[in-house]
Amino acid sequence: MTSLAGKSVLLIVGGGIAAYKAHELVRLLKTRGATVRIILTKAAEQFVTPLSLSSLSGEKVYTSLFSLTDEIEMGHIQLSRSADLVVVAPATADLMAKMAHGLADDLASTALLATDKRVLAAPAMNVRMWSHAATERNVESLKHDGVSIVGPNEGEMACGEFGPGRMAEPNQILTAIVEMLKPRAQPLAGKKVLITAGPTREPIDPVRFISNHSSGKQGYAIAKAAAGLGAETVLVSGPVSLPIPPGVQVMPVETAQEMLDICEGEIPVDIAIFTAAVADWRVVTESSEKLKKTGGAAPNLTLAENPDILATIARSAKRPRIVVGFAAETEHVTEHAVQKLEKKGCDLIVANDVSRTSGVFGGDRNTVHLVSVSGVEDWPNMSKDEVAQKLMERLAQMLVPQQKAVE
Repeated sequence: MTSLAGKSVLLIVGGGIAAYKAHELVRLLKTRGATVRIILTKAAEQFVTPLSLSSLSGEKVYTSLFSLTDEIEMGHIQLSRSADLVVVAPATADLMAKMAHGLADDLASTALLATDKRVLAAPAMNVRMWSHAATERNVESLKHDGVSIVGPNEGEMACGEFGPGRMAEPNQILTAIVEMLKPRAQPLAGKKVLITAGPTREPIDPVRFISNHSSGKQGYAIAKAAAGLGAETVLVSGPVSLPIPPGVQVMPVETAQEMLDICEGEIPVDIAIFTAAVADWRVVTESSEKLKKTGGAAPNLTLAENPDILATIARSAKRPRIVVGFAAETEHVTEHAVQKLEKKGCDLIVANDVSRTSGVFGGDRNTVHLVSVSGVEDWPNMSKDEVAQKLMERLAQMLVPQQKAVE
Protein backbone atom coordinates (compact mmCIF):
# COMPACT_ATOMS: atom_id res chain seq x y z
CA MET A 1 0.00 0.00 0.00
CA THR A 2 1.72 3.16 -1.24
CA SER A 3 2.19 5.70 1.54
CA LEU A 4 1.22 9.33 1.05
CA ALA A 5 2.94 10.42 4.25
CA GLY A 6 4.22 13.95 3.90
CA LYS A 7 1.86 14.69 1.02
CA SER A 8 -0.89 17.30 1.20
CA VAL A 9 -4.11 17.21 -0.81
CA LEU A 10 -6.56 20.08 -1.23
CA LEU A 11 -9.97 18.50 -1.83
CA ILE A 12 -12.62 20.72 -3.42
CA VAL A 13 -16.09 19.26 -3.06
CA GLY A 14 -18.65 20.40 -5.62
CA GLY A 15 -22.39 20.51 -5.19
CA GLY A 16 -23.70 17.20 -6.47
CA ILE A 17 -25.31 14.13 -4.95
CA ALA A 18 -21.95 12.36 -5.29
CA ALA A 19 -20.54 14.71 -2.65
CA TYR A 20 -21.30 12.01 -0.07
CA LYS A 21 -18.41 9.99 -1.55
CA ALA A 22 -16.01 12.67 -0.32
CA HIS A 23 -16.22 11.12 3.17
CA GLU A 24 -14.78 7.82 1.94
CA LEU A 25 -12.16 9.55 -0.17
CA VAL A 26 -10.97 11.56 2.83
CA ARG A 27 -10.84 8.39 4.92
CA LEU A 28 -8.75 6.58 2.29
CA LEU A 29 -6.34 9.49 1.98
CA LYS A 30 -5.91 9.73 5.74
CA THR A 31 -5.30 5.96 5.89
CA ARG A 32 -2.39 6.48 3.46
CA GLY A 33 -0.97 9.23 5.67
CA ALA A 34 -1.91 12.28 3.57
CA THR A 35 -2.88 15.66 4.99
CA VAL A 36 -6.28 16.67 3.59
CA ARG A 37 -7.63 20.20 3.57
CA ILE A 38 -11.12 20.72 2.19
CA ILE A 39 -13.06 23.45 0.44
CA LEU A 40 -16.83 23.08 0.21
CA THR A 41 -18.83 25.04 -2.34
CA LYS A 42 -22.11 26.55 -1.18
CA ALA A 43 -23.98 23.95 -3.21
CA ALA A 44 -21.93 21.13 -1.65
CA GLU A 45 -23.12 22.21 1.81
CA GLN A 46 -26.60 21.09 0.73
CA PHE A 47 -25.31 17.50 0.59
CA VAL A 48 -22.53 17.23 3.20
CA THR A 49 -21.57 19.24 6.25
CA PRO A 50 -18.31 20.95 7.17
CA LEU A 51 -18.46 19.21 10.55
CA SER A 52 -18.51 15.68 9.13
CA LEU A 53 -15.59 16.33 6.77
CA SER A 54 -13.64 18.20 9.42
CA SER A 55 -14.05 15.25 11.78
CA LEU A 56 -12.68 12.84 9.16
CA SER A 57 -9.83 15.04 7.97
CA GLY A 58 -8.78 16.49 11.31
CA GLU A 59 -8.52 19.86 9.56
CA LYS A 60 -10.67 22.94 9.31
CA VAL A 61 -13.06 22.95 6.34
CA TYR A 62 -13.17 26.17 4.31
CA THR A 63 -16.36 27.49 2.73
CA SER A 64 -16.21 31.26 2.24
CA LEU A 65 -13.94 33.53 0.22
CA PHE A 66 -14.95 36.44 2.42
CA SER A 67 -14.31 34.94 5.85
CA LEU A 68 -11.92 37.32 7.60
CA THR A 69 -10.94 34.64 10.13
CA ASP A 70 -10.17 32.04 7.45
CA GLU A 71 -8.18 34.52 5.38
CA ILE A 72 -6.05 35.41 8.40
CA GLU A 73 -5.46 31.76 9.33
CA MET A 74 -4.98 30.39 5.79
CA GLY A 75 -5.45 32.84 2.91
CA HIS A 76 -6.97 31.42 -0.26
CA ILE A 77 -3.72 31.91 -2.19
CA GLN A 78 -1.75 29.96 0.40
CA LEU A 79 -4.52 27.36 0.59
CA SER A 80 -4.38 26.85 -3.17
CA ARG A 81 -0.59 26.47 -3.27
CA SER A 82 0.32 24.70 -0.05
CA ALA A 83 -0.99 21.34 -1.29
CA ASP A 84 0.94 18.90 -3.46
CA LEU A 85 -2.22 18.17 -5.47
CA VAL A 86 -5.66 19.74 -5.89
CA VAL A 87 -8.54 17.27 -6.29
CA VAL A 88 -12.03 18.30 -7.38
CA ALA A 89 -14.57 15.62 -6.47
CA PRO A 90 -17.30 15.79 -7.45
CA ALA A 91 -16.48 18.11 -10.33
CA THR A 92 -19.93 19.30 -11.35
CA ALA A 93 -20.74 20.70 -14.79
CA ASP A 94 -20.91 24.20 -13.29
CA LEU A 95 -17.59 23.90 -11.48
CA MET A 96 -15.86 22.48 -14.57
CA ALA A 97 -17.23 25.34 -16.67
CA LYS A 98 -15.79 27.83 -14.18
CA MET A 99 -12.44 26.05 -14.28
CA ALA A 100 -12.37 25.99 -18.09
CA HIS A 101 -13.19 29.68 -18.42
CA GLY A 102 -11.13 31.00 -15.51
CA LEU A 103 -14.09 32.26 -13.50
CA ALA A 104 -13.49 33.04 -9.84
CA ASP A 105 -16.59 34.07 -7.90
CA ASP A 106 -16.27 31.87 -4.81
CA LEU A 107 -13.56 30.23 -2.71
CA ALA A 108 -13.42 27.00 -4.75
CA SER A 109 -13.12 28.62 -8.18
CA THR A 110 -10.71 31.29 -6.88
CA ALA A 111 -8.44 28.65 -5.35
CA LEU A 112 -8.46 26.70 -8.62
CA LEU A 113 -7.52 29.78 -10.61
CA ALA A 114 -4.78 30.73 -8.14
CA THR A 115 -3.14 27.32 -7.77
CA ASP A 116 0.19 26.49 -9.33
CA LYS A 117 -0.16 22.78 -8.54
CA ARG A 118 -1.46 19.88 -10.60
CA VAL A 119 -5.23 19.39 -10.61
CA LEU A 120 -7.27 16.16 -10.75
CA ALA A 121 -11.00 16.37 -11.48
CA ALA A 122 -13.58 13.63 -10.98
CA PRO A 123 -16.65 14.66 -13.04
CA ALA A 124 -20.14 13.85 -11.78
CA MET A 125 -23.33 14.90 -13.51
CA ASN A 126 -26.42 13.75 -15.41
CA VAL A 127 -25.64 11.73 -18.53
CA ARG A 128 -27.16 14.39 -20.80
CA MET A 129 -25.12 17.11 -19.12
CA TRP A 130 -21.95 15.03 -19.58
CA SER A 131 -22.63 14.49 -23.30
CA HIS A 132 -23.60 18.12 -23.93
CA ALA A 133 -21.37 19.94 -26.42
CA ALA A 134 -20.56 22.66 -23.87
CA THR A 135 -19.30 20.10 -21.34
CA GLU A 136 -17.28 18.32 -24.03
CA ARG A 137 -15.63 21.62 -24.95
CA ASN A 138 -14.89 22.38 -21.31
CA VAL A 139 -13.34 18.95 -20.72
CA GLU A 140 -11.09 19.32 -23.77
CA SER A 141 -10.08 22.79 -22.60
CA LEU A 142 -9.25 21.50 -19.12
CA LYS A 143 -7.17 18.64 -20.54
CA HIS A 144 -5.32 21.11 -22.73
CA ASP A 145 -4.60 23.20 -19.63
CA GLY A 146 -3.09 20.14 -17.93
CA VAL A 147 -6.00 19.09 -15.71
CA SER A 148 -6.17 15.31 -15.27
CA ILE A 149 -9.58 13.61 -15.42
CA VAL A 150 -10.65 10.41 -13.65
CA GLY A 151 -13.98 8.92 -14.71
CA PRO A 152 -16.84 9.35 -14.99
CA ASN A 153 -18.21 5.83 -14.80
CA GLU A 154 -21.36 4.44 -16.36
CA GLY A 155 -24.27 3.53 -14.14
CA GLU A 156 -27.66 4.48 -12.82
CA MET A 157 -28.08 8.13 -11.92
CA ALA A 158 -29.85 9.58 -8.91
CA CYS A 159 -32.33 11.01 -11.42
CA GLY A 160 -33.14 7.50 -12.70
CA GLU A 161 -31.27 7.72 -16.02
CA PHE A 162 -28.45 5.37 -16.97
CA GLY A 163 -25.15 6.15 -18.69
CA PRO A 164 -21.79 7.89 -18.20
CA GLY A 165 -21.75 10.58 -15.56
CA ARG A 166 -21.39 8.77 -12.24
CA MET A 167 -18.41 9.99 -10.28
CA ALA A 168 -15.51 7.54 -10.11
CA GLU A 169 -15.47 5.52 -6.91
CA PRO A 170 -13.23 6.79 -4.09
CA ASN A 171 -10.75 3.92 -4.55
CA GLN A 172 -10.40 4.83 -8.26
CA ILE A 173 -9.79 8.45 -7.38
CA LEU A 174 -7.25 7.37 -4.74
CA THR A 175 -5.39 5.31 -7.37
CA ALA A 176 -5.22 8.36 -9.65
CA ILE A 177 -4.00 10.52 -6.76
CA VAL A 178 -1.26 8.04 -5.84
CA GLU A 179 -0.13 7.91 -9.48
CA MET A 180 -0.01 11.71 -9.76
CA LEU A 181 1.92 12.09 -6.50
CA LYS A 182 4.62 9.60 -7.49
CA PRO A 183 8.02 11.25 -7.93
CA ARG A 184 8.22 12.27 -11.57
CA ALA A 185 11.24 11.29 -13.62
CA GLN A 186 13.44 14.26 -14.50
CA PRO A 187 15.65 12.90 -17.30
CA LEU A 188 16.30 16.41 -18.63
CA ALA A 189 17.30 17.95 -15.30
CA GLY A 190 20.32 20.15 -15.87
CA LYS A 191 19.65 20.33 -19.63
CA LYS A 192 18.52 23.31 -21.65
CA VAL A 193 15.87 23.09 -24.35
CA LEU A 194 15.10 25.82 -26.89
CA ILE A 195 11.73 25.78 -28.66
CA THR A 196 10.15 28.08 -31.23
CA ALA A 197 6.39 28.28 -31.64
CA GLY A 198 3.56 30.11 -33.35
CA PRO A 199 3.61 32.24 -36.51
CA THR A 200 5.77 35.21 -37.38
CA ARG A 201 4.42 38.51 -38.64
CA GLU A 202 6.26 40.33 -41.40
CA PRO A 203 5.00 43.94 -41.62
CA ILE A 204 3.77 45.45 -44.88
CA ASP A 205 2.69 48.76 -43.38
CA PRO A 206 1.66 49.87 -39.86
CA VAL A 207 -1.59 47.84 -40.00
CA ARG A 208 -0.91 44.88 -42.33
CA PHE A 209 1.45 41.94 -42.23
CA ILE A 210 2.29 38.59 -43.83
CA SER A 211 1.55 35.67 -41.50
CA ASN A 212 -0.19 32.27 -41.30
CA HIS A 213 -2.75 30.32 -39.28
CA SER A 214 -0.37 28.69 -36.77
CA SER A 215 -1.86 28.70 -33.25
CA GLY A 216 1.35 27.76 -31.43
CA LYS A 217 -0.45 24.96 -29.55
CA GLN A 218 1.99 22.21 -30.50
CA GLY A 219 5.06 24.26 -29.62
CA TYR A 220 3.59 25.33 -26.29
CA ALA A 221 2.69 21.71 -25.51
CA ILE A 222 6.28 20.66 -26.24
CA ALA A 223 7.61 23.42 -23.98
CA LYS A 224 5.31 22.24 -21.19
CA ALA A 225 6.49 18.64 -21.64
CA ALA A 226 10.16 19.69 -21.66
CA ALA A 227 9.76 21.64 -18.43
CA GLY A 228 7.90 18.68 -16.93
CA LEU A 229 10.94 16.47 -17.62
CA GLY A 230 13.17 18.88 -15.73
CA ALA A 231 14.68 20.93 -18.55
CA GLU A 232 15.48 24.62 -18.42
CA THR A 233 13.04 25.57 -21.15
CA VAL A 234 13.15 28.69 -23.31
CA LEU A 235 10.19 29.23 -25.65
CA VAL A 236 10.66 31.79 -28.42
CA SER A 237 7.10 32.58 -29.41
CA GLY A 238 5.46 34.44 -32.23
CA PRO A 239 2.13 36.20 -31.56
CA VAL A 240 -0.33 33.69 -30.02
CA SER A 241 -3.12 33.71 -27.45
CA LEU A 242 -2.00 30.89 -25.15
CA PRO A 243 -1.17 30.75 -21.43
CA ILE A 244 2.51 30.43 -20.54
CA PRO A 245 3.30 26.83 -19.48
CA PRO A 246 4.54 26.43 -15.89
CA GLY A 247 8.30 26.61 -15.55
CA VAL A 248 8.83 27.94 -19.08
CA GLN A 249 10.60 31.19 -19.99
CA VAL A 250 8.77 32.79 -22.91
CA MET A 251 10.49 35.29 -25.17
CA PRO A 252 7.93 36.98 -27.48
CA VAL A 253 8.90 38.03 -31.01
CA GLU A 254 7.13 39.27 -34.13
CA THR A 255 9.38 38.70 -37.14
CA ALA A 256 11.58 35.88 -38.43
CA GLN A 257 14.71 37.96 -37.95
CA GLU A 258 13.79 38.68 -34.33
CA MET A 259 13.20 34.96 -33.78
CA LEU A 260 16.60 34.08 -35.26
CA ASP A 261 18.37 36.73 -33.20
CA ILE A 262 16.87 35.39 -29.97
CA CYS A 263 17.69 31.77 -30.89
CA GLU A 264 21.31 32.61 -31.70
CA GLY A 265 21.58 34.40 -28.39
CA GLU A 266 20.30 31.36 -26.48
CA ILE A 267 22.60 28.70 -27.92
CA PRO A 268 24.41 26.56 -27.03
CA VAL A 269 21.58 24.36 -25.77
CA ASP A 270 21.18 20.60 -25.49
CA ILE A 271 18.04 20.33 -27.63
CA ALA A 272 16.52 22.81 -30.09
CA ILE A 273 13.04 22.20 -31.48
CA PHE A 274 11.73 24.46 -34.22
CA THR A 275 7.94 24.20 -34.36
CA ALA A 276 7.30 27.82 -35.36
CA ALA A 277 5.61 28.42 -38.72
CA VAL A 278 8.05 31.07 -39.87
CA ALA A 279 6.98 33.24 -42.81
CA ASP A 280 9.16 32.39 -45.80
CA TRP A 281 9.16 35.94 -47.15
CA ARG A 282 9.13 39.49 -45.92
CA VAL A 283 8.51 42.80 -47.63
CA VAL A 284 11.82 44.44 -48.56
CA THR A 285 10.65 47.95 -47.64
CA GLU A 286 7.92 48.38 -45.05
CA SER A 287 5.70 51.37 -45.76
CA SER A 288 5.80 53.94 -42.97
CA GLU A 289 2.17 54.85 -43.68
CA LYS A 290 -0.91 52.74 -44.33
CA LEU A 291 -1.14 51.84 -48.01
CA LYS A 292 -4.27 53.35 -49.57
CA LYS A 293 -6.44 52.29 -52.46
CA THR A 294 -5.79 54.59 -55.39
CA GLY A 295 -8.46 53.29 -57.73
CA GLY A 296 -5.76 51.85 -59.94
CA ALA A 297 -3.43 48.88 -59.74
CA ALA A 298 -2.66 47.15 -56.47
CA PRO A 299 0.62 48.13 -54.78
CA ASN A 300 3.67 46.27 -56.00
CA LEU A 301 5.29 44.51 -53.03
CA THR A 302 8.87 43.37 -53.46
CA LEU A 303 9.55 40.32 -51.31
CA ALA A 304 12.81 38.96 -49.93
CA GLU A 305 13.45 35.52 -48.47
CA ASN A 306 13.53 35.35 -44.69
CA PRO A 307 16.46 33.75 -42.85
CA ASP A 308 16.25 29.97 -42.49
CA ILE A 309 16.28 29.65 -38.70
CA LEU A 310 16.39 25.84 -38.61
CA ALA A 311 19.28 25.53 -41.08
CA THR A 312 21.19 28.41 -39.50
CA ILE A 313 21.11 26.90 -36.02
CA ALA A 314 21.76 23.36 -37.31
CA ARG A 315 24.95 24.56 -39.04
CA SER A 316 26.07 26.90 -36.28
CA ALA A 317 29.45 26.50 -34.63
CA LYS A 318 27.44 26.27 -31.39
CA ARG A 319 25.07 23.65 -32.82
CA PRO A 320 22.74 22.05 -30.25
CA ARG A 321 23.37 18.38 -29.58
CA ILE A 322 19.94 17.52 -31.02
CA VAL A 323 18.16 19.69 -33.60
CA VAL A 324 14.52 18.96 -34.46
CA GLY A 325 12.59 20.64 -37.25
CA PHE A 326 8.89 20.59 -38.08
CA ALA A 327 7.55 20.18 -41.61
CA ALA A 328 4.07 21.61 -42.06
CA GLU A 329 2.94 20.22 -45.41
CA THR A 330 -0.27 20.09 -47.44
CA GLU A 331 0.78 17.30 -49.84
CA HIS A 332 3.42 14.54 -50.09
CA VAL A 333 4.02 15.05 -46.39
CA THR A 334 6.71 12.46 -45.68
CA GLU A 335 8.46 12.89 -49.04
CA HIS A 336 8.93 16.61 -48.46
CA ALA A 337 10.01 15.96 -44.87
CA VAL A 338 12.75 13.55 -45.98
CA GLN A 339 14.05 16.20 -48.38
CA LYS A 340 13.91 18.82 -45.64
CA LEU A 341 15.92 16.60 -43.26
CA GLU A 342 18.77 16.39 -45.77
CA LYS A 343 18.58 20.05 -46.76
CA LYS A 344 18.44 21.57 -43.27
CA GLY A 345 21.05 19.40 -41.56
CA CYS A 346 18.91 18.54 -38.55
CA ASP A 347 18.62 15.24 -36.66
CA LEU A 348 14.85 14.76 -36.83
CA ILE A 349 11.90 16.18 -38.71
CA VAL A 350 8.39 16.00 -37.29
CA ALA A 351 6.11 16.09 -40.32
CA ASN A 352 2.39 16.81 -40.24
CA ASP A 353 -0.42 17.57 -42.65
CA VAL A 354 -1.71 21.13 -42.18
CA SER A 355 -4.16 21.20 -45.07
CA ARG A 356 -7.56 22.71 -44.29
CA THR A 357 -9.23 19.31 -43.92
CA SER A 358 -6.67 18.08 -41.33
CA GLY A 359 -7.75 20.53 -38.60
CA VAL A 360 -4.16 20.72 -37.31
CA PHE A 361 -3.74 24.52 -37.48
CA GLY A 362 -5.69 25.77 -34.48
CA GLY A 363 -6.84 22.28 -33.47
CA ASP A 364 -6.00 20.19 -30.40
CA ARG A 365 -4.96 16.97 -32.16
CA ASN A 366 -2.16 16.03 -34.52
CA THR A 367 -0.99 13.13 -36.65
CA VAL A 368 2.76 13.26 -37.07
CA HIS A 369 5.50 11.31 -38.82
CA LEU A 370 8.95 11.20 -37.22
CA VAL A 371 11.57 11.35 -39.97
CA SER A 372 15.23 10.49 -39.35
CA VAL A 373 18.12 8.98 -41.30
CA SER A 374 16.80 5.61 -40.10
CA GLY A 375 13.47 6.09 -41.87
CA VAL A 376 9.93 7.28 -41.21
CA GLU A 377 7.99 6.42 -38.06
CA ASP A 378 4.23 7.01 -38.30
CA TRP A 379 2.54 8.01 -35.07
CA PRO A 380 -1.21 7.59 -34.52
CA ASN A 381 -3.56 10.53 -34.16
CA MET A 382 -3.07 11.97 -30.68
CA SER A 383 -3.71 15.12 -28.73
CA LYS A 384 -0.99 17.71 -29.14
CA ASP A 385 -0.11 17.22 -25.47
CA GLU A 386 0.39 13.49 -26.08
CA VAL A 387 2.53 14.19 -29.16
CA ALA A 388 4.61 16.61 -27.09
CA GLN A 389 5.14 14.16 -24.23
CA LYS A 390 6.07 11.30 -26.53
CA LEU A 391 8.48 13.48 -28.51
CA MET A 392 10.25 14.87 -25.44
CA GLU A 393 10.60 11.42 -23.89
CA ARG A 394 12.13 10.19 -27.15
CA LEU A 395 14.57 13.12 -27.26
CA ALA A 396 15.54 12.53 -23.63
CA GLN A 397 16.37 8.92 -24.51
CA MET A 398 18.46 10.10 -27.47
CA LEU A 399 20.39 12.51 -25.27
CA VAL A 400 21.46 9.88 -22.73
CA PRO A 401 23.56 7.73 -25.13
CA GLN A 402 25.17 10.90 -26.48
CA GLN A 403 26.09 12.00 -22.97
CA LYS A 404 27.53 8.59 -22.08
CA ALA A 405 29.58 8.58 -25.26
CA VAL A 406 31.01 11.99 -24.38
CA GLU A 407 31.83 10.84 -20.84
